[in-house]
Amino acid sequence: RIFVLGIGFFTLCFLMTSLGGQFSAKRLGDSPFTIRTEVMGALESRGVLRRMSDMLEMLMKRMDILARLENSTDFHRGDEARFPLDRFQPAAGLMERIQAIAQNVSDIAIKVDQILRNSLLNGKVMEGRRDQCEVPRDPKYPDCAGKVEWMRARWTSDPCYAFFGVDGTECSFLIYLSEVEWFCPPLPWRNRTVAVPSPPPPPRAQAAFRRDLARLLELIGTGKESLSFMKKRIRHLAQQWLRAARRLEQKLAGRQRDQKHILIHIGFLTEESGDVFSPRVLKGGPLGEMVQWADILAALFVLGHSLRVTVSLKELQSHLGVPPGRGNCPLTSPLPFDLIYTDYHGLQQMKQHMGLSFKKYRCRVRVIDTFGTEPAYNHEEYATLRGYRTNWGYWNLQPAQFMTMFPHTPDNSFMGFVSEELNQTERQLIKANKVSSMAVVYGKEASIWKGKEKFLAILNKYMEIHGTVYYETQRPPEVPAFVKNHGLLPQHEFQQLLRKAKLFIGFGFPYEGPAPLEAIANGCVFLQARFTPPHSSLNHEFFRGKPTSREATGTAVFQVSSQHPYAEDFIGKPHVWTVDYNNSEEFEAAIKTIMRTQVDPYLPYEYTCEGMLERIHAYIQHQDFCTTSSLPPSPKTKSPAMQSPPSPLALSPNATHLVWSPSAGRAPQAWPPVASLQVWVSEPQHTCTETCRRHGLVCEPTFFRFLNKEEVFLQLSIACDSTEYEMNHLYPAVAENVHECYLQKEPLLFSCAGYNTKYRRLCPCRDFRQGQVALCRDCL
Repeated sequence: RIFVLGIGFFTLCFLMTSLGGQFSAKRLGDSPFTIRTEVMGALESRGVLRRMSDMLEMLMKRMDILARLENSTDFHRGDEARFPLDRFQPAAGLMERIQAIAQNVSDIAIKVDQILRNSLLNGKVMEGRRDQCEVPRDPKYPDCAGKVEWMRARWTSDPCYAFFGVDGTECSFLIYLSEVEWFCPPLPWRNRTVAVPSPPPPPRAQAAFRRDLARLLELIGTGKESLSFMKKRIRHLAQQWLRAARRLEQKLAGRQRDQKHILIHIGFLTEESGDVFSPRVLKGGPLGEMVQWADILAALFVLGHSLRVTVSLKELQSHLGVPPGRGNCPLTSPLPFDLIYTDYHGLQQMKQHMGLSFKKYRCRVRVIDTFGTEPAYNHEEYATLRGYRTNWGYWNLQPAQFMTMFPHTPDNSFMGFVSEELNQTERQLIKANKVSSMAVVYGKEASIWKGKEKFLAILNKYMEIHGTVYYETQRPPEVPAFVKNHGLLPQHEFQQLLRKAKLFIGFGFPYEGPAPLEAIANGCVFLQARFTPPHSSLNHEFFRGKPTSREATGTAVFQVSSQHPYAEDFIGKPHVWTVDYNNSEEFEAAIKTIMRTQVDPYLPYEYTCEGMLERIHAYIQHQDFCTTSSLPPSPKTKSPAMQSPPSPLALSPNATHLVWSPSAGRAPQAWPPVASLQVWVSEPQHTCTETCRRHGLVCEPTFFRFLNKEEVFLQLSIACDSTEYEMNHLYPAVAENVHECYLQKEPLLFSCAGYNTKYRRLCPCRDFRQGQVALCRDCL
């Protein structure tokens, strides 16, 4: 009996679930793409209701027979049957409930039948509309027809189209292309609510300097050696970050700062990109990128912004709102972040999964780019036509969206990193404990030592040589026996080694890492090799394929003329010595001189915590790549009635260059401020970077738009027989031998880098803050 009751109850639950499934879909009218499914399900719904009524009726008949049998059995048992009514009453109660359910189901069946009949009628009307959709011919939407044709052939190629409701009908294509994407005009018959003026957005939260980094360590997460390394670095420098934040807060004097919502996606640490760095953290692999990322995270957090940190593709997709599929569709909702900091790997992942939204939101991206990306490599069409295309370039971003480890070129934004600052007591202690005959070699991988026996033998005559080469069981054969190898040291132990050593010597690789600055900050002299000829993408395998040429221009800065160009050009002697290692006499003489030279610990301000906080604060407050200023129309597009406004530039008192005229009226909204602008003409063999540096200035590419005008040539007394607008990363410029002047046609190609002996370039220069080349004097 219990078995029969159980089977009956289970059948009832199953039938109710089946019926519920018919009503679990979206209501009619919620989406035009569900109409066909609902209409086709009408007959099935009525059939389920009929089957349910029949089975309930059969169940009641069986329960009635069971009850009679139960009553008869209990009567014949006599005294043995003590509780016949107790057994019968539950069965009677169950029958009453089943009868009530059956009546309700019958009532529901009648109502559902009426609803489905009406829905079928409405569905036919709607289906007629769907069948009548035609591709609109609207000149405002010239790509609509082509996109519909593409959808007809390929809408099944990505599940994301079905996610947005595309079902293969013409109307679903048009609805998607007008409401999800923006290639077609809205359909007039679509139900659209009347636009109600939205209330003004609430005031944004203000950023406040933070006093504790514990929450940041939680945000970074766990599970990778690289993350552990970054968290250790943040903990080690925590007090320096907090002291720097207090100093910057005093400088800003209570200035209001909007809190930004920022996504930090470290693409090179994702499994999809291979994450080659995490396994090498404990084996002496390059750590420069992780040093920089740790400092970026600390700076953004201390400045008071709201952060999200991801090192996996799934987390990235979740934070962005990527629809299911293969990445061809836009995001499901507006991007919730004001800024996204990522790298080239992350940039590629975003492009693959954001669809058209990538083009819409790429102005919010900041790309951490170790070696930099020059404009000639960044512009896809130009790079392809002129042979500048590489595996890493052609993104068509604003060049300043690329942020470098060192100020290679002013075309990119200088992000940098930090080195530990010493207090006065530590500085005095280091000077007292220096061992003038102790040298530490820059190179944790054994391969760096290969072939350096000659240099090491000369150095060994004067100094005790220490190394920090990684090994597991046996001493690397590349490291000579007279070298005291400590193995891979934790950061604080490596710092102690540098504080005792007199010399930190590089063997040419790795390029432009943070270690030389750390050594100089701890009182070491850095000795490095001069490259003849300078290394570049044109002659060296390491730089080949990178989106920068680092061209040599006489005595120009930023060419790779040594292992660490920044140390050579911005710091120099007595802290940095650059010599020809192939000249044994020069090499040996440098060692002798270094041993006799007394130097103090030195750290450029721009590599302190305060210096980095200044830069990032200024970038966040002032850099806006989502609103761009247009170029003045070229001569061919000007109407005869158009008159060029008078130039806001004027000759300097000594008539050597142009400056912003005090009588120019209200200065345009620009950052850096235009009052810092100076216009100089380059020599044929010099880049604008070198031209400005020779005058104690920095090239500022955002100012190119103010001097990309014909009248500027006249103001500088440059004769132009003709003036043309063309795409060329060297323009504006003049070919003096033929009196031909050229203006820039493509703003993305404005570049401080590059030269050609045929041209003299017009170069926009500006001043800069002491120890802070990235910012002008009034930029903070």
